[in-house]
Amino acid sequence: MDFTPSEEQSAAQGLAARIFGDLSTHERLAAAGTGTDAELWKELCAAGLPGAVEDIGLLGLVLLLEEQGRTTAQVPFAATGVYGLLAIAEYGTAEQRERLLPGLRDGTAVATGAFPARGGVHTSDGALHGAVPWVLWLRDATQVLVADADRALWIVGAGAPGVAVVPVETTAPWAAGRLVLDGVRGERLGNGPEAYAAVLAAARTAFAGLQAGVCAGSLARAVHHTVTREQFGRPLSTNQGVLLRAADAHMDTEAIRVTAYEAAWRRDDGREYGTAALTAAWWASEAGKRVVHAGQHLHGGTGADLDHPVHRHFLWGRQLDAYLGCGSEVLEELGLLLAAGRQEDAS
Repeated sequence: MDFTPSEEQSAAQGLAARIFGDLSTHERLAAAGTGTDAELWKELCAAGLPGAVEDIGLLGLVLLLEEQGRTTAQVPFAATGVYGLLAIAEYGTAEQRERLLPGLRDGTAVATGAFPARGGVHTSDGALHGAVPWVLWLRDATQVLVADADRALWIVGAGAPGVAVVPVETTAPWAAGRLVLDGVRGERLGNGPEAYAAVLAAARTAFAGLQAGVCAGSLARAVHHTVTREQFGRPLSTNQGVLLRAADAHMDTEAIRVTAYEAAWRRDDGREYGTAALTAAWWASEAGKRVVHAGQHLHGGTGADLDHPVHRHFLWGRQLDAYLGCGSEVLEELGLLLAAGRQEDAS
């Protein structure tokens, strides 16, 4: 395995780091409240970063999302990347790719996904019915990738007849909404359960990469605080308990990063990556919680301030944990997948 970014991936990551660093500041995030930073999204699209996703692959997208996570930038980058650009590029027909991808590349269209499938949507006579309790970035979306109870994929216009979007506030400010479908005629994407499994694996990998950035940003803030804050005449960072807590958080962050990199690399290299994606999701869920809690605790009383920047990392980390599925849930799915693989090998 070689996770060394290509020249194109490194250039895209550097550009993303600069834009997120310059524009996703504490003051701008505070001003945005729970809404999307439309100006930042326009800047990212003008720089061609969403459009680059098809060329730099899932590993490249993970690198970009790491940079987003470091600053908790409020833009629908991950959702548009996996549920729009990568999904349609891989499973769309030639006509669908020609019609749908240009808008996603330039930012005039925003995609999201009603994932994972939990039986809330069913198909009757070719029409979609049901509801999904919350869909991330739904209030910004122009199209939604819906997975029905049979794990078939459908592209649905967010403003289509029979679609209702009810605003929902989640732990992290992700412009989420409740999706209600009443006899909606969707557009089929891909070949059913196989496409669903691949898109879900890509999403798990991408959001694990986002969590790696969230954790890295939280830890960086904690390190800065403990190095500059003094107690009894010496920096907090000289206390052994602080050092050990920060070291554990660093190791957890690296575990999230490397498992996300492996899953993305396997996908881009044409290898099976379902188990690798679940492994990355488990680390992002379990270790991610530990890291953002540590980041807040290492700030002491300051970490309890809801307006402090580190609190956003805490909220994002917990939201990603909920979105990826709790650790035990993901671990159960991984175990079943591994057991099924061994049965197939034995037969």
